[in-house]
Amino acid sequence: MRTTANPTLNINSNKIVELLSRTSSVLENSEDLDPLMEYIGDAKYVLLGEASHGTHEYYTWRAKITQRLIKEKGFYFVGVEGDWPDCYRLNRFAKGYLNSGKDIYSVLDDFKRWPTWMWANWEVAAFIDWLKNFNENLPANKKVGFYGLDVYSFRESMHSIIQYLEKNDPVALIAAKKVMKCFEPFGRDEGQTYARASALVPELCEKDVIHMLTKIRSRVESYNSDPENVMSTEQNAYVVRNAEKYYRAMIKRGSASWNIRDQHMVSTLERLMDYHGKAAKTIVWEHNTHIGDARATDMASEGMVNVGQLLKEQFADDGVVAVGFGSYKGSVVAARSWGDAMRKIRVPNAVEGSWENDFHHACNGKNRLLLLNKIKNEKCVADPIGHRAIGVVYNPEHERFGNYVPSILPERYDAFIFIDETNALHPMHIEADGGQIPETYPFGM
Repeated sequence: MRTTANPTLNINSNKIVELLSRTSSVLENSEDLDPLMEYIGDAKYVLLGEASHGTHEYYTWRAKITQRLIKEKGFYFVGVEGDWPDCYRLNRFAKGYLNSGKDIYSVLDDFKRWPTWMWANWEVAAFIDWLKNFNENLPANKKVGFYGLDVYSFRESMHSIIQYLEKNDPVALIAAKKVMKCFEPFGRDEGQTYARASALVPELCEKDVIHMLTKIRSRVESYNSDPENVMSTEQNAYVVRNAEKYYRAMIKRGSASWNIRDQHMVSTLERLMDYHGKAAKTIVWEHNTHIGDARATDMASEGMVNVGQLLKEQFADDGVVAVGFGSYKGSVVAARSWGDAMRKIRVPNAVEGSWENDFHHACNGKNRLLLLNKIKNEKCVADPIGHRAIGVVYNPEHERFGNYVPSILPERYDAFIFIDETNALHPMHIEADGGQIPETYPFGM
Protein backbone atom coordinates (compact mmCIF):
# COMPACT_ATOMS: atom_id res chain seq x y z
CA MET A 1 0.00 0.00 0.00
CA ARG A 2 1.34 3.40 -0.97
CA THR A 3 0.36 6.95 -0.08
CA THR A 4 1.68 10.34 -1.06
CA ALA A 5 1.85 13.73 0.51
CA ASN A 6 -0.69 16.43 1.14
CA PRO A 7 -4.11 16.43 -0.57
CA THR A 8 -4.30 18.47 -3.75
CA LEU A 9 -6.00 21.83 -3.19
CA ASN A 10 -9.61 21.43 -4.22
CA ILE A 11 -10.93 24.76 -5.50
CA ASN A 12 -14.12 23.15 -6.80
CA SER A 13 -15.44 21.71 -3.53
CA ASN A 14 -18.75 23.56 -3.63
CA LYS A 15 -19.49 22.38 -7.16
CA ILE A 16 -18.41 18.83 -6.33
CA VAL A 17 -20.56 18.71 -3.18
CA GLU A 18 -23.60 19.71 -5.21
CA LEU A 19 -22.73 17.20 -7.93
CA LEU A 20 -22.27 14.31 -5.49
CA SER A 21 -25.47 15.16 -3.66
CA ARG A 22 -27.40 15.05 -6.92
CA THR A 23 -25.88 11.93 -8.48
CA SER A 24 -25.25 9.50 -5.59
CA SER A 25 -27.90 7.11 -4.23
CA VAL A 26 -28.78 5.92 -0.75
CA LEU A 27 -26.92 2.89 0.63
CA GLU A 28 -28.54 1.25 3.63
CA ASN A 29 -29.05 -2.41 2.72
CA SER A 30 -28.25 -5.03 0.07
CA GLU A 31 -31.20 -4.01 -2.09
CA ASP A 32 -29.62 -0.56 -2.48
CA LEU A 33 -26.85 -2.27 -4.47
CA ASP A 34 -29.27 -2.85 -7.39
CA PRO A 35 -27.81 0.01 -9.51
CA LEU A 36 -24.32 -1.45 -9.09
CA MET A 37 -25.51 -4.96 -10.01
CA GLU A 38 -27.12 -3.58 -13.16
CA TYR A 39 -23.97 -1.62 -14.04
CA ILE A 40 -21.75 -4.71 -13.58
CA GLY A 41 -23.88 -6.60 -16.07
CA ASP A 42 -21.91 -9.46 -17.63
CA ALA A 43 -18.43 -8.23 -16.59
CA LYS A 44 -16.01 -11.04 -15.78
CA TYR A 45 -13.82 -9.05 -13.38
CA VAL A 46 -15.26 -7.14 -10.42
CA LEU A 47 -12.66 -5.46 -8.23
CA LEU A 48 -13.78 -4.47 -4.73
CA GLY A 49 -11.47 -2.14 -2.85
CA GLU A 50 -11.02 -0.83 0.67
CA ALA A 51 -9.50 2.39 2.00
CA SER A 52 -7.83 0.56 4.90
CA HIS A 53 -6.89 -2.98 5.89
CA GLY A 54 -8.82 -2.85 9.15
CA THR A 55 -12.35 -1.49 8.69
CA HIS A 56 -15.48 -3.50 9.50
CA GLU A 57 -17.77 -1.88 6.94
CA TYR A 58 -15.38 -2.34 4.02
CA TYR A 59 -15.28 -6.09 4.69
CA THR A 60 -19.01 -6.50 5.23
CA TRP A 61 -20.09 -4.42 2.21
CA ARG A 62 -17.59 -6.26 0.01
CA ALA A 63 -19.11 -9.50 1.30
CA LYS A 64 -22.65 -8.33 0.56
CA ILE A 65 -21.69 -7.38 -3.00
CA THR A 66 -19.85 -10.68 -3.41
CA GLN A 67 -22.81 -12.72 -2.17
CA ARG A 68 -25.08 -11.09 -4.72
CA LEU A 69 -22.54 -11.59 -7.53
CA ILE A 70 -22.20 -15.28 -6.68
CA LYS A 71 -25.94 -15.92 -6.30
CA GLU A 72 -27.24 -13.74 -9.12
CA LYS A 73 -24.43 -13.67 -11.68
CA GLY A 74 -22.62 -16.97 -11.15
CA PHE A 75 -19.14 -15.77 -10.22
CA TYR A 76 -16.63 -18.60 -9.83
CA PHE A 77 -14.14 -17.46 -7.20
CA VAL A 78 -12.84 -14.66 -4.99
CA GLY A 79 -9.17 -13.59 -5.19
CA VAL A 80 -7.82 -11.55 -2.28
CA GLU A 81 -4.76 -9.58 -1.19
CA GLY A 82 -3.60 -12.50 0.93
CA ASP A 83 -1.05 -15.32 0.90
CA TRP A 84 -1.71 -18.31 -1.33
CA PRO A 85 -1.08 -21.11 1.24
CA ASP A 86 -3.26 -19.56 3.98
CA CYS A 87 -6.12 -18.68 1.65
CA TYR A 88 -5.92 -22.06 -0.07
CA ARG A 89 -6.74 -23.65 3.30
CA LEU A 90 -9.80 -21.36 3.47
CA ASN A 91 -10.69 -22.40 -0.07
CA ARG A 92 -10.62 -26.09 0.85
CA PHE A 93 -12.66 -25.45 4.00
CA ALA A 94 -15.27 -23.47 2.05
CA LYS A 95 -15.53 -26.28 -0.49
CA GLY A 96 -15.89 -28.97 2.17
CA TYR A 97 -12.78 -30.97 1.32
CA LEU A 98 -11.98 -33.91 3.58
CA ASN A 99 -9.75 -32.96 6.54
CA SER A 100 -9.98 -29.25 5.69
CA GLY A 101 -10.60 -28.10 9.28
CA LYS A 102 -13.20 -28.74 11.96
CA ASP A 103 -14.44 -25.13 12.01
CA ILE A 104 -13.66 -21.70 10.62
CA TYR A 105 -11.86 -20.58 13.77
CA SER A 106 -9.29 -23.38 13.59
CA VAL A 107 -8.59 -22.57 9.92
CA LEU A 108 -8.21 -18.82 10.46
CA ASP A 109 -6.16 -19.37 13.61
CA ASP A 110 -3.38 -20.67 11.34
CA PHE A 111 -2.94 -17.22 9.79
CA LYS A 112 0.30 -16.42 11.62
CA ARG A 113 2.12 -13.97 9.36
CA TRP A 114 1.81 -10.30 10.30
CA PRO A 115 -0.57 -8.53 9.74
CA THR A 116 -2.76 -11.38 10.97
CA TRP A 117 -5.87 -9.22 11.34
CA MET A 118 -6.30 -8.69 7.60
CA TRP A 119 -7.81 -12.17 7.16
CA ALA A 120 -8.02 -13.70 10.64
CA ASN A 121 -11.10 -11.71 11.62
CA TRP A 122 -14.76 -12.41 12.32
CA GLU A 123 -15.89 -10.56 9.21
CA VAL A 124 -13.97 -13.03 7.02
CA ALA A 125 -15.17 -15.91 9.20
CA ALA A 126 -18.76 -14.91 8.57
CA PHE A 127 -18.26 -14.75 4.81
CA ILE A 128 -16.40 -18.07 4.59
CA ASP A 129 -19.09 -19.81 6.66
CA TRP A 130 -21.71 -18.35 4.28
CA LEU A 131 -19.65 -19.57 1.32
CA LYS A 132 -19.31 -23.05 2.82
CA ASN A 133 -23.09 -23.26 3.25
CA PHE A 134 -23.63 -21.98 -0.31
CA ASN A 135 -21.24 -24.61 -1.68
CA GLU A 136 -22.61 -27.48 0.36
CA ASN A 137 -25.02 -28.99 -2.18
CA LEU A 138 -23.15 -27.99 -5.33
CA PRO A 139 -21.11 -30.44 -7.44
CA ALA A 140 -17.34 -30.22 -6.94
CA ASN A 141 -16.72 -28.34 -10.20
CA LYS A 142 -19.35 -25.70 -9.32
CA LYS A 143 -18.17 -24.83 -5.81
CA VAL A 144 -17.04 -21.20 -5.43
CA GLY A 145 -13.37 -20.76 -4.48
CA PHE A 146 -11.35 -18.37 -2.32
CA TYR A 147 -7.68 -17.75 -3.19
CA GLY A 148 -4.77 -15.55 -2.13
CA LEU A 149 -3.08 -13.54 -4.87
CA ASP A 150 -0.08 -12.07 -3.06
CA VAL A 151 3.63 -12.78 -3.32
CA TYR A 152 4.83 -12.64 0.28
CA SER A 153 4.54 -16.30 1.35
CA PHE A 154 7.94 -17.58 0.19
CA ARG A 155 8.67 -19.86 3.16
CA GLU A 156 5.08 -21.14 3.51
CA SER A 157 4.85 -21.82 -0.22
CA MET A 158 8.15 -23.74 -0.16
CA HIS A 159 6.91 -25.90 2.72
CA SER A 160 3.70 -26.63 0.80
CA ILE A 161 5.69 -27.56 -2.32
CA ILE A 162 7.96 -29.93 -0.40
CA GLN A 163 5.04 -31.60 1.41
CA TYR A 164 3.33 -32.25 -1.91
CA LEU A 165 6.43 -33.43 -3.77
CA GLU A 166 7.42 -35.80 -0.96
CA LYS A 167 4.27 -37.76 -1.76
CA ASN A 168 4.10 -37.26 -5.52
CA ASP A 169 7.42 -36.47 -7.20
CA PRO A 170 10.81 -37.42 -5.69
CA VAL A 171 12.61 -36.06 -8.76
CA ALA A 172 11.20 -32.52 -8.50
CA LEU A 173 11.62 -32.77 -4.72
CA ILE A 174 15.41 -32.67 -5.19
CA ALA A 175 15.13 -29.32 -6.97
CA ALA A 176 12.82 -27.95 -4.26
CA LYS A 177 15.16 -28.97 -1.45
CA LYS A 178 18.03 -27.29 -3.27
CA VAL A 179 16.07 -24.01 -3.22
CA MET A 180 15.42 -24.36 0.53
CA LYS A 181 19.09 -25.04 1.14
CA CYS A 182 20.06 -21.95 -0.86
CA PHE A 183 17.81 -19.76 1.29
CA GLU A 184 18.78 -21.31 4.66
CA PRO A 185 21.61 -18.83 5.37
CA PHE A 186 19.14 -15.92 5.28
CA GLY A 187 17.09 -17.12 8.27
CA ARG A 188 13.43 -16.44 9.07
CA ASP A 189 13.67 -12.89 7.76
CA GLU A 190 14.94 -14.12 4.43
CA GLY A 191 13.34 -11.26 2.49
CA GLN A 192 15.30 -8.34 3.93
CA THR A 193 18.51 -10.37 4.33
CA TYR A 194 18.32 -11.82 0.82
CA ALA A 195 17.60 -8.37 -0.62
CA ARG A 196 20.74 -6.92 0.95
CA ALA A 197 22.85 -9.89 -0.15
CA SER A 198 21.53 -9.71 -3.72
CA ALA A 199 22.92 -6.20 -4.05
CA LEU A 200 26.37 -7.79 -3.96
CA VAL A 201 25.60 -11.07 -5.73
CA PRO A 202 22.59 -10.45 -8.00
CA GLU A 203 21.87 -14.06 -8.99
CA LEU A 204 22.16 -15.85 -5.62
CA CYS A 205 19.29 -18.40 -5.60
CA GLU A 206 17.61 -17.30 -8.83
CA LYS A 207 18.86 -20.21 -10.96
CA ASP A 208 17.78 -22.78 -8.37
CA VAL A 209 14.29 -21.24 -8.15
CA ILE A 210 13.87 -21.16 -11.95
CA HIS A 211 15.08 -24.77 -12.18
CA MET A 212 12.52 -25.87 -9.58
CA LEU A 213 9.66 -24.05 -11.33
CA THR A 214 10.67 -25.50 -14.71
CA LYS A 215 10.90 -29.01 -13.25
CA ILE A 216 7.45 -28.81 -11.63
CA ARG A 217 5.83 -27.34 -14.75
CA SER A 218 7.34 -30.02 -16.98
CA ARG A 219 6.04 -32.83 -14.76
CA VAL A 220 2.72 -31.41 -13.55
CA GLU A 221 0.65 -33.38 -16.09
CA SER A 222 1.94 -36.64 -14.60
CA TYR A 223 0.55 -35.78 -11.16
CA ASN A 224 -2.67 -37.77 -10.81
CA SER A 225 -3.87 -36.59 -7.42
CA ASP A 226 -6.51 -33.98 -6.53
CA PRO A 227 -6.47 -31.57 -9.55
CA GLU A 228 -6.81 -28.48 -7.37
CA ASN A 229 -3.86 -29.56 -5.24
CA VAL A 230 -1.81 -29.96 -8.42
CA MET A 231 -2.77 -26.43 -9.45
CA SER A 232 -1.92 -25.17 -5.96
CA THR A 233 1.53 -26.75 -6.05
CA GLU A 234 2.30 -25.11 -9.39
CA GLN A 235 1.02 -21.78 -8.03
CA ASN A 236 3.24 -22.08 -4.96
CA ALA A 237 6.19 -22.50 -7.31
CA TYR A 238 5.22 -19.25 -9.08
CA VAL A 239 4.96 -17.54 -5.70
CA VAL A 240 8.50 -18.61 -4.86
CA ARG A 241 9.80 -17.50 -8.26
CA ASN A 242 8.22 -14.05 -8.03
CA ALA A 243 9.03 -13.65 -4.33
CA GLU A 244 12.70 -14.15 -5.20
CA LYS A 245 12.40 -11.44 -7.88
CA TYR A 246 10.56 -9.21 -5.40
CA TYR A 247 13.32 -9.64 -2.78
CA ARG A 248 15.99 -8.67 -5.30
CA ALA A 249 14.01 -5.59 -6.33
CA MET A 250 13.44 -4.48 -2.72
CA ILE A 251 16.97 -3.16 -2.36
CA LYS A 252 16.56 -0.83 -5.34
CA ARG A 253 14.75 2.46 -5.23
CA GLY A 254 11.78 3.10 -7.45
CA SER A 255 8.74 1.18 -8.59
CA ALA A 256 10.25 -2.24 -9.40
CA SER A 257 9.18 -4.19 -6.30
CA TRP A 258 5.66 -2.71 -6.33
CA ASN A 259 5.24 -3.61 -10.01
CA ILE A 260 6.52 -7.17 -9.54
CA ARG A 261 3.96 -7.68 -6.77
CA ASP A 262 0.96 -6.37 -8.75
CA GLN A 263 2.05 -8.16 -11.92
CA HIS A 264 2.24 -11.36 -9.88
CA MET A 265 -1.32 -10.83 -8.61
CA VAL A 266 -2.59 -10.35 -12.16
CA SER A 267 -0.75 -13.42 -13.48
CA THR A 268 -2.22 -15.42 -10.58
CA LEU A 269 -5.70 -14.27 -11.59
CA GLU A 270 -4.98 -15.33 -15.17
CA ARG A 271 -3.94 -18.83 -14.05
CA LEU A 272 -7.06 -19.11 -11.88
CA MET A 273 -9.28 -18.00 -14.74
CA ASP A 274 -7.66 -20.60 -17.01
CA TYR A 275 -8.11 -23.27 -14.35
CA HIS A 276 -11.82 -22.48 -13.96
CA GLY A 277 -12.54 -22.43 -17.70
CA LYS A 278 -13.76 -20.05 -20.39
CA ALA A 279 -16.93 -19.00 -18.54
CA ALA A 280 -15.05 -18.08 -15.34
CA LYS A 281 -15.74 -14.80 -13.57
CA THR A 282 -13.83 -13.46 -10.60
CA ILE A 283 -14.25 -11.04 -7.70
CA VAL A 284 -11.09 -9.38 -6.33
CA TRP A 285 -10.74 -8.03 -2.76
CA GLU A 286 -7.77 -5.69 -2.45
CA HIS A 287 -6.85 -2.22 -1.21
CA ASN A 288 -7.96 0.75 -3.32
CA THR A 289 -4.32 1.35 -4.25
CA HIS A 290 -4.30 -1.99 -6.06
CA ILE A 291 -7.75 -2.13 -7.68
CA GLY A 292 -8.17 1.55 -8.67
CA ASP A 293 -6.50 2.38 -11.99
CA ALA A 294 -3.00 3.73 -11.23
CA ARG A 295 -3.14 5.97 -14.29
CA ALA A 296 -5.69 8.18 -12.50
CA THR A 297 -3.22 8.90 -9.66
CA ASP A 298 0.33 10.19 -9.27
CA MET A 299 1.53 6.57 -9.18
CA ALA A 300 1.78 6.69 -12.97
CA SER A 301 4.34 9.49 -12.91
CA GLU A 302 6.58 7.27 -10.76
CA GLY A 303 6.38 4.35 -13.18
CA MET A 304 4.02 2.30 -11.04
CA VAL A 305 1.30 0.03 -12.37
CA ASN A 306 -1.33 -1.88 -10.42
CA VAL A 307 -3.88 -4.66 -10.69
CA GLY A 308 -6.70 -2.35 -11.77
CA GLN A 309 -4.68 -0.78 -14.58
CA LEU A 310 -3.29 -4.09 -15.86
CA LEU A 311 -6.69 -5.78 -15.93
CA LYS A 312 -8.28 -2.81 -17.69
CA GLU A 313 -5.51 -2.84 -20.30
CA GLN A 314 -5.59 -6.60 -20.89
CA PHE A 315 -9.23 -7.63 -20.37
CA ALA A 316 -11.39 -4.59 -21.12
CA ASP A 317 -13.39 -6.62 -23.66
CA ASP A 318 -14.33 -9.10 -20.91
CA GLY A 319 -15.60 -6.33 -18.65
CA VAL A 320 -13.61 -4.96 -15.69
CA VAL A 321 -15.51 -3.02 -13.01
CA ALA A 322 -13.60 -1.41 -10.11
CA VAL A 323 -15.43 -0.30 -6.96
CA GLY A 324 -13.57 2.03 -4.58
CA PHE A 325 -14.40 2.64 -0.92
CA GLY A 326 -13.90 5.59 1.41
CA SER A 327 -15.10 7.10 4.70
CA TYR A 328 -15.12 10.40 6.55
CA LYS A 329 -14.21 9.30 10.11
CA GLY A 330 -14.31 6.38 12.52
CA SER A 331 -11.88 3.76 13.80
CA VAL A 332 -9.58 1.17 12.29
CA VAL A 333 -7.36 -1.76 13.28
CA ALA A 334 -3.75 -1.00 12.34
CA ALA A 335 -0.24 -0.85 13.80
CA ARG A 336 1.93 2.15 14.63
CA SER A 337 4.96 0.65 12.86
CA TRP A 338 5.83 -2.36 10.73
CA GLY A 339 5.56 -5.56 12.78
CA ASP A 340 4.03 -3.71 15.74
CA ALA A 341 1.05 -4.97 17.73
CA MET A 342 -2.37 -4.37 16.19
CA ARG A 343 -4.60 -1.88 17.93
CA LYS A 344 -7.80 0.06 17.46
CA ILE A 345 -6.96 3.58 16.24
CA ARG A 346 -9.25 6.56 15.81
CA VAL A 347 -9.59 7.85 12.24
CA PRO A 348 -10.02 11.65 12.31
CA ASN A 349 -12.36 13.65 10.12
CA ALA A 350 -11.16 13.70 6.53
CA VAL A 351 -9.21 16.85 5.67
CA GLU A 352 -10.87 19.74 3.92
CA GLY A 353 -10.63 19.53 0.13
CA SER A 354 -10.50 15.73 0.02
CA TRP A 355 -12.97 13.46 -1.75
CA GLU A 356 -14.08 12.09 1.62
CA ASN A 357 -14.77 15.56 3.00
CA ASP A 358 -16.82 16.49 -0.07
CA PHE A 359 -18.84 13.28 0.16
CA HIS A 360 -19.52 13.96 3.86
CA HIS A 361 -20.99 17.36 3.11
CA ALA A 362 -22.84 16.15 0.01
CA CYS A 363 -24.50 13.22 1.73
CA ASN A 364 -25.39 14.80 5.07
CA GLY A 365 -23.55 12.11 7.01
CA LYS A 366 -25.28 9.23 5.18
CA ASN A 367 -23.79 6.28 3.30
CA ARG A 368 -23.99 6.55 -0.47
CA LEU A 369 -23.32 4.68 -3.70
CA LEU A 370 -22.10 6.56 -6.76
CA LEU A 371 -21.78 5.20 -10.29
CA LEU A 372 -18.95 7.35 -11.55
CA ASN A 373 -20.06 7.42 -15.17
CA LYS A 374 -22.65 9.94 -13.92
CA ILE A 375 -19.94 12.53 -13.21
CA LYS A 376 -17.15 11.47 -15.56
CA ASN A 377 -17.57 14.36 -18.00
CA GLU A 378 -17.93 17.12 -15.39
CA LYS A 379 -15.07 19.65 -15.50
CA CYS A 380 -15.00 20.10 -11.70
CA VAL A 381 -13.76 16.52 -11.19
CA ALA A 382 -11.19 16.50 -13.99
CA ASP A 383 -8.19 17.32 -11.76
CA PRO A 384 -6.61 15.16 -9.02
CA ILE A 385 -8.12 15.52 -5.54
CA GLY A 386 -6.83 13.91 -2.34
CA HIS A 387 -8.33 10.49 -1.55
CA ARG A 388 -7.49 8.91 1.83
CA ALA A 389 -5.59 5.61 1.99
CA ILE A 390 -4.77 3.81 5.26
CA GLY A 391 -2.47 0.80 5.30
CA VAL A 392 -1.49 -1.74 7.95
CA VAL A 393 0.72 0.99 9.48
CA TYR A 394 -1.19 4.10 10.46
CA ASN A 395 -0.35 7.21 12.47
CA PRO A 396 -3.34 9.56 12.25
CA GLU A 397 -1.42 12.51 13.67
CA HIS A 398 0.64 12.50 10.46
CA GLU A 399 -2.11 11.63 8.01
CA ARG A 400 -2.55 15.11 6.54
CA PHE A 401 0.93 14.79 5.01
CA GLY A 402 1.07 11.10 4.24
CA ASN A 403 -2.28 9.41 3.65
CA TYR A 404 -3.91 11.08 0.66
CA VAL A 405 -3.44 9.91 -2.91
CA PRO A 406 -4.21 12.61 -5.53
CA SER A 407 -6.91 10.92 -7.60
CA ILE A 408 -9.23 11.63 -10.51
CA LEU A 409 -11.98 9.50 -9.01
CA PRO A 410 -14.12 8.89 -12.15
CA GLU A 411 -11.04 7.57 -13.94
CA ARG A 412 -9.75 5.56 -11.00
CA TYR A 413 -12.96 3.61 -10.30
CA ASP A 414 -16.24 2.75 -12.01
CA ALA A 415 -18.23 3.05 -8.78
CA PHE A 416 -17.61 4.38 -5.29
CA ILE A 417 -19.07 3.39 -1.93
CA PHE A 418 -18.93 6.06 0.75
CA ILE A 419 -19.42 5.11 4.41
CA ASP A 420 -19.61 8.27 6.48
CA GLU A 421 -18.50 6.74 9.80
CA THR A 422 -16.74 3.41 10.00
CA ASN A 423 -15.72 1.03 12.78
CA ALA A 424 -12.68 -1.14 13.37
CA LEU A 425 -13.00 -4.77 12.30
CA HIS A 426 -12.90 -7.64 14.81
CA PRO A 427 -9.60 -9.61 14.74
CA MET A 428 -9.84 -13.20 15.88
CA HIS A 429 -6.58 -12.94 17.80
CA ILE A 430 -8.06 -10.25 20.07
CA GLU A 431 -10.80 -11.33 22.46
CA ALA A 432 -14.12 -9.79 21.48
CA ASP A 433 -15.77 -7.29 23.80
CA GLY A 434 -17.05 -9.10 26.88
CA GLY A 435 -15.51 -12.34 25.59
CA GLN A 436 -18.40 -12.74 23.14
CA ILE A 437 -18.31 -13.29 19.39
CA PRO A 438 -19.19 -9.91 17.84
CA GLU A 439 -22.65 -9.51 16.38
CA THR A 440 -21.19 -9.37 12.87
CA TYR A 441 -20.87 -13.19 13.02
CA PRO A 442 -22.55 -14.75 11.21
CA PHE A 443 -24.22 -12.42 8.75
CA GLY A 444 -26.40 -13.20 5.78
CA MET A 445 -28.21 -11.35 3.05
